[in-house]
Amino acid sequence: MHLDRLIREEMAAKGKDGIMFLCIGTDRSTGDSLGPLVGHMLRSRRLKGAAVIGTLDKPVHAMNLDLYARYIRLHYPDYVVVAIDASVGSLDHVGYATLGRGALQPGLGVAKELQAVGDIAITGIVGGVGSRDPVMLQSGRLSMVCLLITSPSPRDGILYRMASSA
Repeated sequence: MHLDRLIREEMAAKGKDGIMFLCIGTDRSTGDSLGPLVGHMLRSRRLKGAAVIGTLDKPVHAMNLDLYARYIRLHYPDYVVVAIDASVGSLDHVGYATLGRGALQPGLGVAKELQAVGDIAITGIVGGVGSRDPVMLQSGRLSMVCLLITSPSPRDGILYRMASSA
């Protein structure tokens, strides 16, 4: 499954004409910094026809997710929302990125109940799930987060997947 194809299909099916990258996480936790780092890098690329919310300077996290979700609905109703977040998974899946149609449910790996967001979901698996302890994301390796973002491998490389999408 390719991100650009999913975006085109969602745009056609819903009559939308823009792309919003909603990058979720915080720079205060190494593992959970995946979203803001992706947002920071996407914003610096100045992608034509795309908007980015959630960067290192202005992260979208548990405390302000509802506010940004309302903002997007109000100001970007004609945009397909691609939600990006870090996640935990089985140890053999650490280092992989997932891509799927439908909303992303942030916070599940750390037992938080947050609003589902987006039309397309991308997650980067940054740590193995041993418990639903928030420390799991805090102790994630920055090298794994960076690998997930920049690797040109089809197995991961979130930015690589986005290169042809916007």
